Amino acid sequence: MARTAIWKTITATLTHDIATGKYAPGDRLPTEAQLAVRFGVNRHTVRRAISDMNESGLTYSRRGAGVFVAQRPTDYPIGKRVRFHQNLAAAGRVPAKEILTLESRAASAHEAAQLGLDGEALVHVYEGLSLADEQPIAIFRSIFPAVRFPDLLEALEASRSVTTALAQGGVADYTRASTRLTAKLANATQALHLRLSEGAPILRSAGINVDPGGEPVEYGVTWFAGDRVTLTLNPGD
Repeated sequence: MARTAIWKTITATLTHDIATGKYAPGDRLPTEAQLAVRFGVNRHTVRRAISDMNESGLTYSRRGAGVFVAQRPTDYPIGKRVRFHQNLAAAGRVPAKEILTLESRAASAHEAAQLGLDGEALVHVYEGLSLADEQPIAIFRSIFPAVRFPDLLEALEASRSVTTALAQGGVADYTRASTRLTAKLANATQALHLRLSEGAPILRSAGINVDPGGEPVEYGVTWFAGDRVTLTLNPGD
């Protein structure tokens, strides 16, 4: 009769600890050294167990900080007004954003069509990570018409907030004109940013935001970690 691998036993024990509340969402697990002493194994065996838990989405690792229990899925409303910080704060989470890219370039044909621009129009691109309680929940790419908002990149670098940056550009309010949701599988880059295994389920949201006059001000695409976010549709919000 085949014996169960030791690392699988460690995984099962730690999973039980989390399920019974010994470690709550957001808690840091003991260090590899401490777990190695607890289970009487070497750190390589502990590392294999933790890797399996990370791949399943039960835990996640932060370089230099340790291994943490993943948060329960965050409710994220997709309605007439989509505001990242307000949505997460309302769900009791601490929101943050990390900038990956801020640049100006020629719009692709698809981007120009979504924003109602001429073929080779210049656009500003804002790419980054959305985090809840320091855990990445989404990768986003926002495209803006550069001629209308010449100083937008500087405003985004200072605030990391689309709402604040657009307000500084003269758009005090904007609403969602359309949203398209598609199920996808994470590629290698997306998996790395979201701390998922390659091929894990993610949800792609593509939307167009317009000013009060109906003019497009942002074309945004967001890839949500499938097990960390529950999207709720509120068309009348």
